[in-house]
Amino acid sequence: MDMLNDDVFAELIAWRRDLHRNPELSGQEAETAARVVEMLRATTPDEIIVGLGGHGVAGCYNGREAGPTVLLRCELDALPIQELSTAPHRSSRDGVAHLCGHDGHMAILAGVAHWVGQNRPQKGRVVLLFQPAEEDGSGAAKVIADPKFAAITPDVALSLHNMPGISLGHAAIEVGPMACASRGMKVVLTGRTAHASQPETGVSPALAIAELIPALTSLATHGRPQDPSFTLATVTHVRIGEAAFGVAPAHAELWVTLRTQQDATMDALVARAEGLVTAAASKFGLGIEFTYHDVFHHCMNAPEASAILETAIVSEGLTPVRGYLPMRASEDFGRFGHISNAAMFLLGAGTDMPALHNPDYDFPDELIKTGANVFIRALQQLVY
Repeated sequence: MDMLNDDVFAELIAWRRDLHRNPELSGQEAETAARVVEMLRATTPDEIIVGLGGHGVAGCYNGREAGPTVLLRCELDALPIQELSTAPHRSSRDGVAHLCGHDGHMAILAGVAHWVGQNRPQKGRVVLLFQPAEEDGSGAAKVIADPKFAAITPDVALSLHNMPGISLGHAAIEVGPMACASRGMKVVLTGRTAHASQPETGVSPALAIAELIPALTSLATHGRPQDPSFTLATVTHVRIGEAAFGVAPAHAELWVTLRTQQDATMDALVARAEGLVTAAASKFGLGIEFTYHDVFHHCMNAPEASAILETAIVSEGLTPVRGYLPMRASEDFGRFGHISNAAMFLLGAGTDMPALHNPDYDFPDELIKTGANVFIRALQQLVY
């Protein structure tokens, strides 16, 4: 049974496409947040909290009786990627685009807001959180640390992510690890410049970089993320020297993303990566500096919250998928599992569409109604 009629569904599609045309990067989501506030006001929540952990927004709908606080979470931010699309709703901003589906996730929660606004909880409270800065891993921690969040700390926290590669009408949900831990390791190597005709008079990081790219990549176990010993190292950026033919370089940067199934095994992978870099720097007489960025903890699905989602998924007529989780990608929703009974599921976006973060990806509008219906069925188990 559809919780949202066709007119509402059409409005949600139009709203999603407007968000898609106007993407904003992590930490810069001011206009997106304003659009969310305007949407929420039309659903007459009891409270709208703004400025959560940056540009975060929460709409709160109170029940008539005491009960649990149930938080549903989506993300505000887009990606620093140039979109390749001829769609009328393609991004209007060069180098920024909603290529992960956060525009669609916001539309799903907008659908829930519309329904909850007309069907107030009988007990407890529904909190719809539009979280900033998910893509760089900083948003959830900032939201939770914000003093304003204390008043809406959830008993249950639920979320979703669309997933190309999983068939439409299917959803991945399991107890246990849901998404891997990851962090970006930035390595800066420093030597001494020289004239390009006399490279032997300087200290170049070029050979060290040439050794480190395959060495770091070889840290991957190439196993399935279902294996607790799973590791992956992906070189994402390299820069050596300046753009000049006459100067042998003295400076290099190498960025690598490290992944493990769970936080407990991340320290060992970091130590191995740092060991490789330290050995290469020593071999070639280079200075070295490490910094870490985009730190994501692993995301764990609690049994009780997972059962709520699975019941909602089955009730909506979707087929639960086994063996897909944990996904290799990271999700900072995992931080909500430290403070509440939390779970997240992957909603199948189809097997014949571009992958997440591809330049030609676009969120399938038909998932708006499906995702909203699943969340509403979950809420009906908890506060109705």
